[in-house]
Amino acid sequence: MTFSDYPSKLLGNAVNEFASLPGIGKKTAFRLVMHLLRQNESDVERFGESIIKLKKEIKYCKICFNISDNDICDICSDRSRDRSLICIVENIRDVIAIENTGQYRGLYHVLGGIISPMDGIGPSDLNIDQLEEKVKSGNIGEVIFALSTTMEGDTTNYYIYRRLVPYNIKITSLSRGVAIGDELEYTDEITLGRSIINRTPFDLQK
Repeated sequence: MTFSDYPSKLLGNAVNEFASLPGIGKKTAFRLVMHLLRQNESDVERFGESIIKLKKEIKYCKICFNISDNDICDICSDRSRDRSLICIVENIRDVIAIENTGQYRGLYHVLGGIISPMDGIGPSDLNIDQLEEKVKSGNIGEVIFALSTTMEGDTTNYYIYRRLVPYNIKITSLSRGVAIGDELEYTDEITLGRSIINRTPFDLQK
């Protein structure tokens, strides 16, 4: 079905907007739009308002760059967490994956991506300078690399390692229970949890 096949321009516009989301094709987008049309107007308004409110009011933690409702996220605000331990992750999905294991009680640092020249993403596009400032403060005892075990993830690990090694802190990485080439967010909780517990010195993996 092409845009011109829709009986309404409003319908076609809505389908195109849904189809612009990652992993959503035109057929799925059409089903989602038709589902919304069958809902009560108040339900659809609540749905739309939640998306608008998300975009307008969501914040990024000033300490770790995690997504938050407040200036400081709940994890960074939790005084029971080990504040000398920082786990470096690519994005919020990885924070959720690690938290779900229940095996980690330190803090996080969300890079906001990984180094990928093919995608035009370099070190200056990520929150690496801020990480170095944390380490430079002298309050950090260990940094854990928890990036996906892809070429881009390993490249990012090595770049950050070279930036942090002069500060004489412990630098570790998830054990290879996480298979080479795996995206962290798709790793099962048991494997990921064990990889955190059995983390190894990063310099021994070169």
